[in-house]
Amino acid sequence: MEQFLEFAINHWILTSILIALLILLAWDSSHKAGPKVSTHEATRLINQDNALVLDIREKKDFKAGHLVDAVNIPFASLATKLDELKDKERPVIVVCKSGQSASTASKQLKDAGFASVYRLQGGMMEWTNNNLPVVTK
Repeated sequence: MEQFLEFAINHWILTSILIALLILLAWDSSHKAGPKVSTHEATRLINQDNALVLDIREKKDFKAGHLVDAVNIPFASLATKLDELKDKERPVIVVCKSGQSASTASKQLKDAGFASVYRLQGGMMEWTNNNLPVVTK
């Protein structure tokens, strides 16, 4: 650790460039995954724009509670089941447990040609914390 701090102090320009590049990489990855939407905005997209809700949690979690009319394709099998999602022009809201793994799935959808891909901020945890309706069938 001492050597790292000594290097960082002696080569502060290189260290600054490295930090800036890491920040840009994180921003770029987040940007490519599509924007995050709040539960309020997700509800608006579902009701007004007929957005498809794609739940990428495991089937067990999906059955415990999910958004109305959500489609469940677990994240592990998403790459092989993208053809099940027919309309690439329809907005898609990706939902996971806490909002973390939705960004990777959203990036896969965007790379596959889906026009409008959103991530539910906070995932199902946020949805249920706001006491919004879930289906348990």
